Amino acid sequence: MANTLFYRAADLKEACVLLSQYGKKAKILAGGTDLMVAINRKLLLPEILVYIGNCGLDYIRVEGDSLIIGAMTNHASIVRSTLVKEKAPLLLEATKYIGSPSIRNMGTIGGNLVNASPAADAGTALLALGAKLNLVSVSGVRQVKVEEFFTGPGKTVLKPSEILQEVLIPSQNENSKWAWYKLGKRKSDICSVISVAISIEIEGNLCRFARIALGAVAPVPLLAKRAGSLLERQNIDKTLITKAAKAASEETTPIDDVRATAWYRRKVSETLVKRLLSQILE
Repeated sequence: MANTLFYRAADLKEACVLLSQYGKKAKILAGGTDLMVAINRKLLLPEILVYIGNCGLDYIRVEGDSLIIGAMTNHASIVRSTLVKEKAPLLLEATKYIGSPSIRNMGTIGGNLVNASPAADAGTALLALGAKLNLVSVSGVRQVKVEEFFTGPGKTVLKPSEILQEVLIPSQNENSKWAWYKLGKRKSDICSVISVAISIEIEGNLCRFARIALGAVAPVPLLAKRAGSLLERQNIDKTLITKAAKAASEETTPIDDVRATAWYRRKVSETLVKRLLSQILE
């Protein structure tokens, strides 16, 4: 850190100019709950740090049919937000279990996404919600779907000159149902062994729309597209739920690590998807 240059960007435009100037030499500093740990452990030694805390990216608002959350909005603000509770309760529920209270007070939704952990709770929830991301640079704004954002552990489509500006979440209608479950070695302040987020639209027993997302079971937060497609335009019953849960498990590509084995993650994926879909149907 002794030779690292530190810039406190006055606004988003200045931050984009700095990234355009320094490119891969620069790292964005937001809440710092992941970045500063890596720097302190000497796993990362950036030449340039660009702090974006003064860039006006801390907001939660509704525009048209979307809930919009600025990238600098911390997790604690999301948990307290009445707008998030009304428009995206699935995200609120997932965010409640990110880290400890001190981490939620500092860590940001943008940082959780850009860090690109396969176990990212916000990423898994936003996958299920069909969210999109606005990425900004001196060239303008481009929009990507959350399922297109992650490319591998710690890797995204974000270019060195771009900043994650905001998250756009489609408003849910009266037939929208959701479920979330996070499994860890203890009940709080944990990294997921596996997490499951489901967003589904049902009229009676007819499924109009289904998105099933899983965390910590693949190199990136996983959208189980085949499992979701089995449910859509079908009358949901126990047999169909069993098939969808099995399909979701088969879409995973977990690994063995200190938290669990690949075999365990695959088996629990099927169990949790089946349990959560059954809860929604009931």
